[in-house]
Amino acid sequence: MSAKSAISKEIFAPLDERMLGAVQVKRRTKKKIPFLATGGQGEYLTYICLSVTNKKPTQASITKVKQFEGSTSFVRRSQWMLEQLRQVNGIDPNRDSAEFDLLFENAFDQWVASTASEKCTFFQILHHACQRYLTDRKPEFINCQSKILGGNSILHSAADSVTSAVQKASQALNERGERLGRAEEKTEDMRNSAQQFAETAHKLAMKHKC
Repeated sequence: MSAKSAISKEIFAPLDERMLGAVQVKRRTKKKIPFLATGGQGEYLTYICLSVTNKKPTQASITKVKQFEGSTSFVRRSQWMLEQLRQVNGIDPNRDSAEFDLLFENAFDQWVASTASEKCTFFQILHHACQRYLTDRKPEFINCQSKILGGNSILHSAADSVTSAVQKASQALNERGERLGRAEEKTEDMRNSAQQFAETAHKLAMKHKC
């Protein structure tokens, strides 16, 4: 089981929530946190997760999840409602970059994703969630590549792929139907020919008897 699948199962499923996406991150700038505040648990992996409740009305939230070194379990840390998100900064709109900033009402974090591709996928899911679940004030997406906010997003690509697959399947069925139709016509022609041959043979046989 992948880390993200495990997070979804351990952290969100028990609360009747559904994880939409997650990105593994590290801080770009180290925060000075007292030893006692961390519990002295050593190194850890951090994931920024986006989830929604299964119950209506749907509530979306962003959660910081950690996995400490030597542990197979995950721990829920900070959490914000999606409407608390004020700004998403992609840092550089002209190139693939793993860096990004998230600005909330009461917090600001500077992150580096494990890969630029993982960041891009998370941004696309996050942008789509903001458009879908926020009706009033939506966060500002700045310094983001056009493929994240435009028509080339992974969500649109997936929809296009499904549409294309349906069209191909429909075309294949139509072609199959045409082939079956032609086969039925040939079968009917053969049946008629056989019937005509039988009638002719019968007439010849009767003629010879006479």
